[in-house]
Amino acid sequence: MQGNLSVGAMLALCLFLPACASVTRGTTETVKIYASPEGAHIATSIGLTCSTSPCLVEVSRKKEFTVTVTKEGYESQTVHVSTVVAPGGVAGMAGNVLVGGVIGMGVDAVSGATLDHIPNPVLVELVPRNPEDPETPKGDLSSVRDKIAEKQREQEDAAMRKSGGV
Repeated sequence: MQGNLSVGAMLALCLFLPACASVTRGTTETVKIYASPEGAHIATSIGLTCSTSPCLVEVSRKKEFTVTVTKEGYESQTVHVSTVVAPGGVAGMAGNVLVGGVIGMGVDAVSGATLDHIPNPVLVELVPRNPEDPETPKGDLSSVRDKIAEKQREQEDAAMRKSGGV
């Protein structure tokens, strides 16, 4: 596939560059935030805001934060977005180990390049303060959840085909 580097190419890059994960994954990540119903205000604890959904925020991979979604007539909701070591980050770190890149390992660890944010995407369905009010329907992201599940199935199927599985 075009745009994907093979493992060999990534390892070759690591021979010449000081930090594999920093180079192959970058030090920032785009976190996608969905909020329902429409018109909800999205704010993060790191000062980024959106008035439409989906909202895309570019965040340092090592930065944990919260997302707060508000809308008049609804209970506000806050979601904590944390970081975890990602499989792609481990692969980048392994590239440093294989080629003896102690400096690269340090750069990757300090930059957060080995980390991913979870949850990503962030899904927030607001609950109305008065469920009986037809002007404030409950938030519904079921179609977004279905699309995410379908994409995940496609990725899993592709991985199975690539590995020679059924």
